[in-house]
This record gives sequence, structure tokens and C-alpha cells, in this order.
Amino acid sequence: MSLKAVFFDFNGVIINDEPLHERLIEQLLLEENLTLKPGEYHKVCLGRSDRSCLKELLARRGRVLNDTYLTQLLHRKARGYAMDVQKIEKLPLYPGLDDLLSQVRSCNLKLGIVSDAIGKEIEVVLDRTQLAEYFQVVVAGDDITTSKPEPDGYLLAVERLNQKYPDLNLQPHECLAIEDTPAGIQAAKKAGMQVVGVANTYPFHMLQRCCNWTVDDLTDLELERVQEVFSQKELQRTTGE
Repeated sequence: MSLKAVFFDFNGVIINDEPLHERLIEQLLLEENLTLKPGEYHKVCLGRSDRSCLKELLARRGRVLNDTYLTQLLHRKARGYAMDVQKIEKLPLYPGLDDLLSQVRSCNLKLGIVSDAIGKEIEVVLDRTQLAEYFQVVVAGDDITTSKPEPDGYLLAVERLNQKYPDLNLQPHECLAIEDTPAGIQAAKKAGMQVVGVANTYPFHMLQRCCNWTVDDLTDLELERVQEVFSQKELQRTTGE
């Protein structure tokens, strides 16, 4: 079982943009003549897709929206996100990201993003930071009908890589996911992948209980050691030990 691909979550792993999302969600609610209570965003929205987050926030206030209007709200938020990102001089990317991406690419591993974020939000950040060239596939929240902790996003990423590289024959157990939330970790594990938990959003001890590896930040991730574990498991599988 050699390591062939590494999938990154987006918010909380690549970019530290949670305050921006909270402000935009608060603004959307205000435009609906509603208010966000103190601490409510972190309780309801942290680690969840915008669709799930908005749905619950509105339901708590007696609003049941049809999918069409909910999608309109999400695209309105995505436009606001893109405008705000363009105004930020230096985007808050997490330390160690550039070095880790370079390591992954130098090892000839495929790279992808699997996120519940809207595709336009991911695209604008990748374009601004010139990181788009690193990723062969991007699966966003509007590419699938479910959200994490369901595994659909990760499985679609594997499928897309196999379509793009027919000789790759990629299997989920040959992939590593880098996640920062319990929902994301569950999604990758349900897909059959091994997971690195990075303690950017939740405490180290909470992630440690459910991940194959846990790090305080991306600078602590030793890719060579991870590859060794994958290689050892492949050797055990082929030798029957």
C-alpha cells in the first residue's frame, strides 16, 4: 500500500479564514432581518458546510427555505467572500503549507483539495496565492449533494484523479487526507483513507483519538515517516506477514 495521493481540506488546513466566514454569515442573517447570537457560529457552523450551517441557523429562527433560495444565499456569500479576499493584502495561509506542498510534489504524489466550501471561494484563494498549479483535482461543496462526515467528496476526488490519470489506478487506501475537524476526519476514514489531524481548529488531544497521525501544525508533519508507514503496510500485505 504505497502512498499515491494527498488530499487537503481547505478552510482550517490551507487558510485560516474562519473569522471572515463568521462575518459573512452574520451579514447574511442581518440581510434576512435576523441576528447571530454570541458564540452561535462556533457552536453551529464550525467544521460544517455553509449549506448545513445556514439551514440550521435559519431553522432555529423558524425559517424553512427551499433549496433554490438557500443556493442563492450561498452564492451571495461566495461573492462576498471573493470580494473580501481581494481586499486582503496577505492572505492568512497556515505556516508550513508551501513547504509541505513542495515536498508532496517532489515525491511525485498527486495533490487534491476536498472541501465543503463553495468552489468559487476556493478558486479565488488559489488564484490569489498562485497555488492552483499544485492541485490536480478540487472537489468543492457544490460538486456533491452531501457534506462531511459523509465520504462522497473524498470518493469523488479519487474518481476524478483516476479519470485524469487512467494508469494511476488509485484506491482510497493509497490516499492520505489532511483534516482539522472531526467531521472531516470521519469523512476521510469512511472513504477508507488514513488521516493526519492538524490542530488548527480543535485541540490536539481531541483529534489524536481519531487520527492516524496528529500534528500541532503543518510544519510538524514528516511526510517521509508517513510514506514509510504506507510502504510497511504494503510489504505486510504482499508478504502476508
